Amino acid sequence: MIKLLSTIFFSLFIAATSLGQLKVSGNKRFLVTSEGKPFFWLGDTAWELFHRLSREEAEKYLKNRADKGFTVIQAVALAELEGLHDPNPYGELPLENDDPTKPREAYFQHVDFIINKAAELGLYIGLLPTWGDKVFKDRWGAGPEIFNTDNAKIYGRWIGNRYKGKKNIIWIIGGDRNPDEKGVGIWRAMASGIVEGVGGQEKALMTFHPQPNSLEDGGSSKYFHKDEWLDFNMFQTGHCRENNVWDRVQVVYNRTPVKPVLDGETLYEDHPVCFNAKDLGTSSAYDIRKHAYLDVFAGAFGHTYGCHDIWQMYAPNRTPVNGPHFPWYVALDLPGAGQMKFLRSLIESRPMLDRVPDQTIIKDGMGASDRIQATRGKDYIFVYSTQGKPVTVNLGTISGTEATAFWYNPKNGEIKEDGRFQNSGQKIFTPPSSGYGHDWVLVIDDASKNYNRPKS
Repeated sequence: MIKLLSTIFFSLFIAATSLGQLKVSGNKRFLVTSEGKPFFWLGDTAWELFHRLSREEAEKYLKNRADKGFTVIQAVALAELEGLHDPNPYGELPLENDDPTKPREAYFQHVDFIINKAAELGLYIGLLPTWGDKVFKDRWGAGPEIFNTDNAKIYGRWIGNRYKGKKNIIWIIGGDRNPDEKGVGIWRAMASGIVEGVGGQEKALMTFHPQPNSLEDGGSSKYFHKDEWLDFNMFQTGHCRENNVWDRVQVVYNRTPVKPVLDGETLYEDHPVCFNAKDLGTSSAYDIRKHAYLDVFAGAFGHTYGCHDIWQMYAPNRTPVNGPHFPWYVALDLPGAGQMKFLRSLIESRPMLDRVPDQTIIKDGMGASDRIQATRGKDYIFVYSTQGKPVTVNLGTISGTEATAFWYNPKNGEIKEDGRFQNSGQKIFTPPSSGYGHDWVLVIDDASKNYNRPKS
């Protein structure tokens, strides 16, 4: 027993001490650790984590996500669901009299605990200082609107200083709102305060979480793309099945100056599709996989999963948002969440930093419901077929005179070998199965590299 406890403690110690400050890669497309190791963002939207879960519950949630291979947890300090006036499980509110310049220590000690526990488990926290309704209430949200440029900077400086020593923090401002002219100034003031609080721009990896906007707008890049504090762009595709995620990624991917891009909120698992469960049902694990693979293969440096039951930490004693749900502690093990690790395993199995989106590799990739999306490195190719359609590949785009191929199943990590061949001309590859829900990834390697198979 003593040996077992020592092993567990050592594992947690390694996880806690191995997390380093993240930064943008040299080619401006990805995130890397302070040592330059590629980092794959596999996020979860746990917006109400700090507000609604006790310490024991938060630990249960975080351990589940760490065990499933997630790397980033997105959570909000001043939460959306009456976060200013509904106390946390310990009866604590975050602010005195809704004043951002007067944060309450007891509330933020609970936030501290969760951030520290995440670090022990090897998880980064995508920390939103506030949900956007505290800046601009818009058509929904509890609000109230409590921020202006002056107190936003003060609060940003305070929360930046509080967590300046926490290397597992990634700063996310915005919180599901597209700013008007006034809001742009408030968010810039908060970002400036955070940068001051943490001790400089290089220590404040930061982005902005918007509402869904038009394809051409490009999420955060519409408002802040050239701001120095915006290290990478984030957009939100929202909660419908077909939303051309590949085009949305590409709009931002092609902007200058070059910055990494991420889909920070897409269709949640177990969500009423387009908020219309009567006609469209609720989202499935297949819906979730499609968005994840299409995002990443189109050029995103990672992906944020979400679950409708978990973002709000729904429990039977709470009023559900947008319909009935599973309790959060049951929804932890919905199939889509468990399948995200196969995406991470695939991406990390090959060199990450030279990967680019490249539709010229394939023929007939255009389609909405049956899209085929391709990405490659210098010596490998990944092609995602959303419905198991045959794939015609233009070979010779990667190194090597010979190539090998296999099919990778996003549902379970299963591998089906597809032979060795000359790396030239065109070749048709047929997935092991086809039809709705039968998505597959074709993996082609320079045979001389002898790459390992992804871990299942």
